[in-house]
Amino acid sequence: MRVFLIAGEPSGDRLGGALMAGLKALAPEVVFDGIGGPLMQAEGLTSRFPMDELSVMGLAEVLPKYFHLKRRIAETAQAALDTRPDVVIGIDSPDFCLRVAKLVKAGSDIRTVHYVAPSVWAWRPGRAAKMAQVIDHVLALLPFEPPYMEAAGMACDFVGHPVVAEPVATGEEVAAFRGAHGLGEAPVLLVLPGSRRGEVSRLAPVFGPALAQVLAARPDLRPVLPAAGPVVGLVRELTAGWAQAPLILDPGAPEAMIHKRAAFRTAELAMAASGTVALELAAAATPMVMAYDFNWLTWQIMQRMALIDTANLVNLVSETRVVPECLGPDCRADLIAETVLRELAAPQAQHQAMALTMERLGQGGEAPGLRAARAVLARMGRQAAA
Repeated sequence: MRVFLIAGEPSGDRLGGALMAGLKALAPEVVFDGIGGPLMQAEGLTSRFPMDELSVMGLAEVLPKYFHLKRRIAETAQAALDTRPDVVIGIDSPDFCLRVAKLVKAGSDIRTVHYVAPSVWAWRPGRAAKMAQVIDHVLALLPFEPPYMEAAGMACDFVGHPVVAEPVATGEEVAAFRGAHGLGEAPVLLVLPGSRRGEVSRLAPVFGPALAQVLAARPDLRPVLPAAGPVVGLVRELTAGWAQAPLILDPGAPEAMIHKRAAFRTAELAMAASGTVALELAAAATPMVMAYDFNWLTWQIMQRMALIDTANLVNLVSETRVVPECLGPDCRADLIAETVLRELAAPQAQHQAMALTMERLGQGGEAPGLRAARAVLARMGRQAAA
């Protein structure tokens, strides 16, 4: 069985790695091809080009790379057509993956799967019908998504979110982390300005002054910043002038993943970029204040097209609005600092919403990567290995 996978973001790489592990468990003869990051490569993928070429977010941000991305779309589709896999699986990054699927469908009858249903419940609902023209099967992370996909004519399975299967730091790991970095018993505040260069460049100049205001009111807090691999150098550069430099956790350091998990677990609260990190924080039971700023044009377009009143996944899955957000013009240091201090004083509502979110995302059930692999095989009519 030949599977061609495409991922363009670190979050997609995590999904792809878990899916590949599941496919290997259920179909040991599987062979992989496509584009992915380090986690997918660890499962046996040789990426045709670096995944981070596709890590672009925002309408205006894509424009300077448009022609390069267009070439990569054509190259990727042609690679799938040339190798004739049994299935092409695009993982998130819909603007790239669905264009590849369109070219694949135009030139073949290869089965197409998209992992992560596009948020048609949030904006651009017409995407579902357009997507149905080129996608056979959707793997959904959120329990309320299958009806939207099925109504448009695609098969869709809720397979759970992989965050529920990721390890959470133990008490011993938290103690070791604190000891290694000289934190003692000090309360920790996570600072998470994102994993992409564009968002870090926009958020770090806001998060720095916000942190200074928080620490003026709570000097006992120790700021900790677990940096993403592609931006660790940029993070060091942009935080060098902050009033109090955070403890930066380098993802290339020994024990990096354990220390990151421990930081998430022990933190009192996180000041974080909006995105899937909300679920990582929820899994660690760490309350959060989300903030995000966009290019002006991107914000104007998104604001007019949005169908929901929150971008936070904990708010959406738990059907609450307890996680505060400072988005667009509200992404200001004073508002962020005020909100952080308020949530530090009263985090109880967030704890309840996070627990409900994890339950609804499949915590305690079969690992989502395995569920996703089982769904792919079942829809193809293939028998999983015993």
